[in-house]
This record gives sequence, C-alpha cells and structure tokens, in this order.
Amino acid sequence: MSPRLLHYSDIENAYDTPERVARVAGLLADRYGPDAVVAGSGDNTGPGVLSLVADGRQSLDFFEAVEPHVETAGNHDFDHGFDALRGVVADSPQQWTLANVSLDGQRFGTEAGVEPGVLVDAADAAVGFVGVLDPATTEMTPGTDALAFSDPVDAVARTEPRLREAGAGFVVALAHTNDDDARSIAADTGVDAVLAGHSHHQHATAIGGTPLTRPGATGSYVYEVDLDAGDVTCHDTGTADPDPTVEAALRDRIADNGLDEVVAHVEEPISRDRERRLGGEWRLGNFVADAYRWKTGADAALQNGGGIREGPPLSGDVTVADLVSVSPFEEPVVVASVTGRELRSVVAEADGRAVDGLNDYWYGHVSGMRVAAENGRYEPYVDGQPVAGDDRYTLAVPNYLLITDLEFPTLTESHAVERYDLQYEVVVEYARESGIDARLEGRIPDAVAAE
Repeated sequence: MSPRLLHYSDIENAYDTPERVARVAGLLADRYGPDAVVAGSGDNTGPGVLSLVADGRQSLDFFEAVEPHVETAGNHDFDHGFDALRGVVADSPQQWTLANVSLDGQRFGTEAGVEPGVLVDAADAAVGFVGVLDPATTEMTPGTDALAFSDPVDAVARTEPRLREAGAGFVVALAHTNDDDARSIAADTGVDAVLAGHSHHQHATAIGGTPLTRPGATGSYVYEVDLDAGDVTCHDTGTADPDPTVEAALRDRIADNGLDEVVAHVEEPISRDRERRLGGEWRLGNFVADAYRWKTGADAALQNGGGIREGPPLSGDVTVADLVSVSPFEEPVVVASVTGRELRSVVAEADGRAVDGLNDYWYGHVSGMRVAAENGRYEPYVDGQPVAGDDRYTLAVPNYLLITDLEFPTLTESHAVERYDLQYEVVVEYARESGIDARLEGRIPDAVAAE
C-alpha cells in the first residue's frame, strides 16, 4: 500500500456551524485506514465565535474525535496569544510542526511539543512532515510582532534532507503560506507533496509533478493524495454523515455561552461566499459598514472585505453567533480623521489591482459614501457631494486597518480620533436596534458590483 494523505485546512469559523465541522470529521473517519495520514495545514483553531470564547480550544472537540497525525500553525491560530496556542498544542492528540518561526530567540512552541519536522508511520513507510508559516503573519495578526520568521522555502529546503536521513521515504510540506511560496516549495525543494493553507481559493495542481493542494475555507473540502502515484482526489464534505459527538459538543458550547440568542430575522438570504465578499458591492458588507456609521456618527464607514469571514448565508432567524461569526476579531471600531486626498487614496486602495496578486478582488464595503468610476479612477462622494481635497472627513473602520500595511496603507494609527466597542459587538447591537435590512444601493460602480 502507498501512504495516503487526507488534507484539511482553514476550518476557521466552521466551528460555529457544528454540523459543518461534524461532516469534516465524518468524512475523515470514512476515508481513514492504516495507510492514511490525516494532516492539517493551519487556521484550524479559529477565527470564529467559539474560538473567541474558548481561546481556540473548541478545536479540541474536533481534534480528539478525528485524532489527526500532524498539524502546522496558521496565522489565525495565534489570534488568542502565544500561551493559548501552546495550550492547544499540548492538549491535542496530533504532532505539530513549525520550522520557520521563533520567539525570543527560540523556535516557537518547543516547550509544548512543536518540532521543525516530524515522522509519521503509514503503510509500512515513514512520511516526514515540515510545517511553515507566512512571514506576513505579523502584518495580518495583531499581537504577533514578537515572532521572527525565516524564509519558508529555505526552511523546507533545510528540513527535507534531515527528514530523509531520519528515515522518511516521503517528505510533505504543510505550507500555511501565500501561493508564490507554496509553489516555490513544490518546485525548488525535494518534497513529494505540498499541503497548503492560508489562501481560501480551493484548488489542486501539480508543480513539476509535485502535487499541491488547497482545500479552501470552512471545511467544505478534504483532499486525498496518493504519495506513490501522485493522484489527487477532492472530497466534498457536504456529502458525509456528520460525527454526532463533534456536533453535540459544539452545540453545547454555543448554548452554554448564550450565542444561540435570536436578535434579528432575514427574509432574503444574505450570501457570505467568497465571490460576493470580494466582488464589489455586497449586502452584508453594506450592513456591517452601516453598523459602524450608526454607532459612531462618522461621515462614512469602511469595512475591508478580508475582515468578513465566509460561511453559510444569513437567513431566517439570525443569532448572536451568526453575527459574531461575520467578523470574529477582537478589534474595536475606530473613527479616523482623514483629508479628502487621503480618502481618495483609501478608495483607490479598495481596488484589488492595488494589492499585489489580488487583481480580481474589490476590498472596500462602504456606508455614507458612494464610489463612482470617473476618468479612469474611483472618486468618492460623501453626503452626495464630491470629496474636497483639503476638507476633513471622519471614517469609521476596524482598528486593524490602522495597524497593517497589507490593506489600505494610507490609514495609520495617527488618524485615530475615537475608539468604540469591538466590531462584532457593534454589529450585534445594530441588528438588535435596527434589524437587518441589507440591500444593494449603487454604492460601488457597476463594473465591480456583485449580483
């Protein structure tokens, strides 16, 4: 028998829909066998509603049922701090590997059992695994500034021959990285497969004959890789029977934390899929931005598309958990004071062409502002009037946009003038007070508007 890899990744806020995670567990159980190695490539503890209230430990309900063999850390696995992640690592059944991250001069997680590379026995063979994480984590995940990173491709290239020397017949990279680095690992190192996470663009390919898989987000798919043949099979978890133990444990967590309270009702379902989130004007994006402006009284509001998570549509009775899962980050809403020129720059930065490698995305969801395509550029209008370059405007945004250069780099911490509640608290409060009446209103040019 040839070893088979069962690859899951980026489960994230799927924990907030217990049946979804239970189906992932059910599918893995169906495909399990003595030749199978179950591997996760990061962001499998959060973010999400239950991740917020449990510091990522709700993932143990899944891990203990599935008993994965190996896991690496994603950027969101650090959402609740270093100690919280170390605790999950220490208490989970799988081995953890992370080869390119250090803290205070030592490889991260050593004391909890994280190794640069690990061996797993399957089908009378030893399979080596090396995990690596995107160095941009410090830009994406608040509280991670103390981490230091080596180049992920170099880290895999260094670790792969050591695993071979230790007896590995196959070596696999768990790469929670951008697509360029994942492809370079496949092309420029000696690994036999790359199991990638981080990007939510679900796909599988081969780079010079080396399989590279990305299951996408929220546990919708699991990839199976035959290491001898290089064959790749995609499994839709929606067809699997849910594991009743996992489903019950997560439902109990939701009820115990009061997250099943109904706060609003939606007649026409509101999509939360990737194409809508990053495809232009979007009902949910409008609703979230409206909540920020309602709470703060700012002239306008902006929500970044990347800050809203994918998931099932909002439909029928909408609970606290449903709304927190829209943006489950402990980030306050902040009012920034910007000039008209700066506001024009911010609007231009909503276009994915301003973000390296993301040409097909639109990042900005707005309230109190209309964006028009004029003379080859985007022009903002506030309160129906064109923005004047020397005038000042107040803009309500998630605090994250002031501390990262990855999205909307014009905005900085120096622009902050007022701080409010956490963004998901604002969204829940707005829904309680005003209901959810989200609609498309022509806030974004038709050229980038979602249907």
